[in-house]
Amino acid sequence: MNRRRFGSCSVSLLAFSCLGLSASASAQAATLSGITNAQASQGLKLALGKGAIAAVEILGQANGFLGNDKVRIPLPGFLQDTARLLRSFGQGARLDELIVTMNHAAETAVPLARDMLVGAVKTMSVQDAKKILTGGDTSVTQFFTEKTRLPLNQKFLPVVTQVTARVNLAAQYNQVAGKAAGMGLLKGEQVSIEQYVTAKTLDGLYFMIGEEEKKIRQDPAGTGSALLQKVFGALRP
Repeated sequence: MNRRRFGSCSVSLLAFSCLGLSASASAQAATLSGITNAQASQGLKLALGKGAIAAVEILGQANGFLGNDKVRIPLPGFLQDTARLLRSFGQGARLDELIVTMNHAAETAVPLARDMLVGAVKTMSVQDAKKILTGGDTSVTQFFTEKTRLPLNQKFLPVVTQVTARVNLAAQYNQVAGKAAGMGLLKGEQVSIEQYVTAKTLDGLYFMIGEEEKKIRQDPAGTGSALLQKVFGALRP
C-alpha cells in the first residue's frame, strides 16, 4: 500500500512515538501497521472537531468560565495589585461585579467560534497533522491559535465590549489603564479591559479544546466512533 510520509516515518508511527509508547510492543505495533496515514489524519480531524464543539458547548453555557477554575478570568494584573486596597475601601462588590461580568462576556462570545473552529479542522493539512502529532501537549492550542486567533479576536471583541460596558468600573479601569500605558507602565492586552477579556476568552477556549482532545485519546471507545477507536485505541499502552 502506498502511504504518504512525513519525512521518513508515517503519521501513525509519529503518533506512536509522540505518545511515548513502547515500540517493542509487537502486538501493538501490529495493530498500528493496519492504520493508514489517511485514517490517522482523519481520526485526528475527527478528534479535534469533537473537542472543539465540546469545548464551545462547555464554555458557552451559564458559568462556563466563571464556574471553572481552570479558565475563570481573573482581574487584570494591574487591578489585582490594588484589589486588596480597593476592597478595604468598600469597593469589593464592584470588583466582584467586574469579575462576574468579564466571565459572562466570555461565555456570551464563545459560541461564535464554533463554525470557524470546525472550518479550521476541515481544512487541516498534512503538515498541520504532523505538527500536532509531534508537537507535544501544546500542539493543539498552537494549531487553533495560528488558524483562528486573529479572526476570532475580531469576532469576540464587539460582544465582549457590549457586555463589559454594563459595568461602570470597566470604563474607569480603561481610563486609568490608558494613563498608565501613556507613561509606559502598562502595555499589551491589559491596556483595555475589552482586549484583556477577549484574549483570556481565547486562551480558555483553546485550553479546553486541548483538554477535550486528551479525553478522546484516553477513551476513544467512549466517543462511539469506530474510526477513533481504531486510531487512538491502537495508540493506547
